[in-house]
Amino acid sequence: MGNTTTKADLVNVIAHRTGLTKNETESVVDCLFESIIDSLKSGKRIEIRGFGSFNIRYKNLRQARNPRTGEKVTVDPKNVPTFKISKEFKHAVSESLKSGSE
Repeated sequence: MGNTTTKADLVNVIAHRTGLTKNETESVVDCLFESIIDSLKSGKRIEIRGFGSFNIRYKNLRQARNPRTGEKVTVDPKNVPTFKISKEFKHAVSESLKSGSE
């Protein structure tokens, strides 16, 4: 694997670890992603202990600047999905990177 882990990479790793076929694993991964999206569309917060939480954040109408032209533009209000990493997740990744392992 390179510097980016793709969905296909995740499917391969999970299939290898669980003994499921790649097709079965891909179906499970797709179902997980769809379930997260559906919950967020319904306005629900998703919390996965030890991993993190997904939420929807409302952003108000605001003024911004086009970086190419410098022109002021109005950005409409919108709902954006957010992810907050758990302390356990952050600690595990931080410790792993300190020791130089993946």
